[in-house]
Amino acid sequence: MIVNAARALGNAAAAGKGVCFVGIGLPSTAANLARRLYQPEPVLIYESGCIGSKPTRLPLSIGDGELADTSDSVVSVPEIFAYWLQAGRIDIGFLSGAQLDKFGNINSTVIGSYDAPKTRLPGAGGAPEIASAAGQVMVIMRQSKRSFVDKVDFRSSIGFGEGRGHRERLGLRGGGPRIVITDLGVMEPDQETCELVLTQVHPGVTPEQCILNTGWQLRVAPTLLVTETVTANEIETLRALQAAQ
Repeated sequence: MIVNAARALGNAAAAGKGVCFVGIGLPSTAANLARRLYQPEPVLIYESGCIGSKPTRLPLSIGDGELADTSDSVVSVPEIFAYWLQAGRIDIGFLSGAQLDKFGNINSTVIGSYDAPKTRLPGAGGAPEIASAAGQVMVIMRQSKRSFVDKVDFRSSIGFGEGRGHRERLGLRGGGPRIVITDLGVMEPDQETCELVLTQVHPGVTPEQCILNTGWQLRVAPTLLVTETVTANEIETLRALQAAQ
């Protein structure tokens, strides 16, 4: 999952679209792996105002001093959102969450009703703005029926809302989610409906496994691909990155 997310970011950087607004956790791990594996390196931006961060270890949070110490520039939080994100200077928003639905909406606020939740989550932070304004959004999440639901309990960060045309009606400038990478495979939005469709599975995974671990009637692309096997260099680089914490 992490390696394939890093590959996707590396491909974007190679195409000149590698300015990435990074969420903490799995997105940060994958983004920092991509920076070590690929040239040109993606440019990592964190919402604390760090631009071009090159951490020597995985940051513990967006406020980790390692991000500022290794960045090209540090600006204020209002500037990172207004001048960089909302102005259209971010190619990719790299996010995760607790729930994801068939239209790529993300929940990181509550499980259950908002007024009487079963679980109160940490919250969305800057993710709603990232999801709204980034050129495209990449999502990385572990897949299960519990997390991949027909409709999120609370829409913290918008994907395609209720379907095709919803983002446009809201006047959002960003392109929305373009790829969702899980521990089972890869989903991408259907061009007509914007509903997420299974387009790739990881080696050894069947489409039936993906369907069983999805809370909606997951469609499978007519041509289902298999992701490339993880190489020794990729796994060794990832392990070294994680060991440096």
